[in-house]
Amino acid sequence: MLLYFLNYEFLNIIMEKNNIILSVQNISKQYRLGLVGTGTLGHDLNRWWASIRGKENPYLQIGAENDRSKKAETDYVWALREINFDVLDGDVLGIIGKNGAGKSTLLKILSRVTSPTTGIIKTKGRIASLLEVGTGFHPELTGRENIYLNGAILGMTKAEIKIKEEEIIDFSGCAMYIDTPVKRYSSGMRVRLAFAVAAHLEPDILIVDEVLAVGDVDFQKKAIGKMKDISSNNGRTVLFVSHNMTAVKNLCTKGIVLENGKTVFSGGSNEAVNYYLESANKKAQLSLEDRKDRKGNFKLKITAIYVTNADQQKVNELHTGEEYDICFNFISKESIDPKQLNFLIQLKNNEDIIVTTIATDEMGIKFNKVGKKGVFKIHIPKLQLREGEYKLTFMVSEKLSHNTPHKVIDHIVDAIELKVLTGDYWGAGIYNRPNGFIQEASISILNN
Repeated sequence: MLLYFLNYEFLNIIMEKNNIILSVQNISKQYRLGLVGTGTLGHDLNRWWASIRGKENPYLQIGAENDRSKKAETDYVWALREINFDVLDGDVLGIIGKNGAGKSTLLKILSRVTSPTTGIIKTKGRIASLLEVGTGFHPELTGRENIYLNGAILGMTKAEIKIKEEEIIDFSGCAMYIDTPVKRYSSGMRVRLAFAVAAHLEPDILIVDEVLAVGDVDFQKKAIGKMKDISSNNGRTVLFVSHNMTAVKNLCTKGIVLENGKTVFSGGSNEAVNYYLESANKKAQLSLEDRKDRKGNFKLKITAIYVTNADQQKVNELHTGEEYDICFNFISKESIDPKQLNFLIQLKNNEDIIVTTIATDEMGIKFNKVGKKGVFKIHIPKLQLREGEYKLTFMVSEKLSHNTPHKVIDHIVDAIELKVLTGDYWGAGIYNRPNGFIQEASISILNN
């Protein structure tokens, strides 16, 4: 217990000296699959007594890594493992990673919604969290009453909340419904009010999860602007989780990347985003080679798929209305008549509905030459897809004559996933026929 006390006091001294507002030291979180609760009251008391003496949880088990792609050999899983970082006053920290990486678990621990299995967290000041839609709101209370409830939870007096009340209501855009019970609100309205409350009640640390994705585009811009103002003008700290890498780059000063519950990168926000995107690209290419559902005679084989923007930079996120090239690297093992070669892609939405098809035979395109190496490049001058996630299927085939069916050379269903964010394309993505819509595009082949 003395050692635990000395470590805690030493951490206090370090934080004061270096202007650190949040320090996370060796945080880990273990869950037991299929178990509701933590055991008996006696177990809870033993855990508590061990923690105040600075001892390890007596019921801690060796567990599996938080990797959803593999079946665990134990009931115990580490959702987080040995997370360490410090945040200074005024920092905006972006926490990024794929679904299941441990981002939300980390924020719940920092918000004291759940406790860590091991490690120490030290904070200074008030923390306001926006983790899930409607978190901290009582559904039977009105929007106005919930403003005061949240303020009280943050430790503010009624007089302090009163000063901010009208500003919160105006920012949320819910003035017409502010005296209506929150249970009548849409999810977007609840998010707008919850963010307005959390941002305006002057927390020292504001924690925001991916919930802003529920709001409309205008409110997302407004919220990001407010978070910038909180950090730059008021010197407060923001922790921001998002799958929108553009927002992370624009808002955050620092970033950490989580993978399978572990920190794999910590540094500047731009560097963190680049690391995450490059890692995702490498994994996509590896999985392409390993796909067991791949079909064809493989006279020609696609080796990599990637997207570049108008500046020829590789991107993982697309914006409606902007220019892109979808590139397919290939190697050819046998001679193929270019006049008989066909190339096709289809994009499906989350409901597995085909929204667009781009195919050389439909467009009357014929290739002149097929080298041993090259790139199929689909040029899209103005992307017409709405915001969302789309699966890309490709097929390379050859048609020997008009009377014979296509021979499949290389074909993968749902080869990669494309994430499209809202852009400035007016009226984009309207489904005007069962197969979606015709995407303006052209196809060419570059031989190495």
